[in-house]
Amino acid sequence: MGEEEERKAVRKPGAQGCISIILIPYFLVYTKFWILSVLALAWLAYDWNTHSQGGRRSAWVRNWTLWKYFQSYFPVKLVKTHDLSPKHNYIIANHPHGIVSYGVFINFATEASGFARIFPDITPSVGTLEGIFWIPIVREYVMSLGVCPVSEMALKYLLTQNGSGNAVVVVVGGAAESLLCRPGASTLFLKQRKGFVKLALKTGAYLVPSYSFGENEVYNQETFPEGTWKRFFQKGFQDTFKKLLGINFCTFHGRGLTQESWGFLPFNLPITTVVGEPLPIPKIQKPNKMTVDKYHTLYINALRKLFDEHKVRYGLPETQELTII
Repeated sequence: MGEEEERKAVRKPGAQGCISIILIPYFLVYTKFWILSVLALAWLAYDWNTHSQGGRRSAWVRNWTLWKYFQSYFPVKLVKTHDLSPKHNYIIANHPHGIVSYGVFINFATEASGFARIFPDITPSVGTLEGIFWIPIVREYVMSLGVCPVSEMALKYLLTQNGSGNAVVVVVGGAAESLLCRPGASTLFLKQRKGFVKLALKTGAYLVPSYSFGENEVYNQETFPEGTWKRFFQKGFQDTFKKLLGINFCTFHGRGLTQESWGFLPFNLPITTVVGEPLPIPKIQKPNKMTVDKYHTLYINALRKLFDEHKVRYGLPETQELTII
């Protein structure tokens, strides 16, 4: 996916936005709860820019005891290899996407693994699909966690108009990478994902590679053989969901309520997010393609180094290689 396609994906409301588009008119016209729709629309109109201008984070929500139970279920761990100076801003690029990106949520959208203690004076903001901010109440909840739209406007605000000590966290591979995720895999959709590098150059934010070891292990994903009727229907569903809702439809399963049963709970296997060394980036208002490609290559080299230095410690064989497509 190229940069133009990335920009188009950001502008789509997505599945979450479609829920709001459908339900608010329904309540407005067909039920006695029309006043709730009026109030919701009025609040959205009044508060529309907040989620793209730093949001409204809540230390209380980020420190809910619930997140600690969630973190200990797998368990999830955050590992620092280098300090992040509060004098700079950062783009923490995370890989792989996995099915749900549990490592990113727990480590950066909550304090369950102690982000504020590990990286003092750094404020993390996790980027996600903008459509989720179209849903009343849900919008307030995700903002309280420090979640923001993964749009250029929202990320640029945090990196240029909100002082220093900010770290925006982006799962670069996105929905396309979720289709590559399965136990034992280390394949990233990154070769043509250069928008985050261009944003770093425009803002002067340092690039920080991070890898969540174990993220691909918590669900099994099924891709049926090409040429079979199962693959025909699977690909049809995936193409339709992608076109209409902007998301990829993954055929996956985990465990049930008991250890050996089948279900959609994630397997309770460890996830360790290792945050690497910051890569200094010059601030260039209009970076050309050659400059973007240069720093994209430097970023990939730093990511490979991080992966190779920690893969054995966190459960992968010495021979495992990071594949980038």
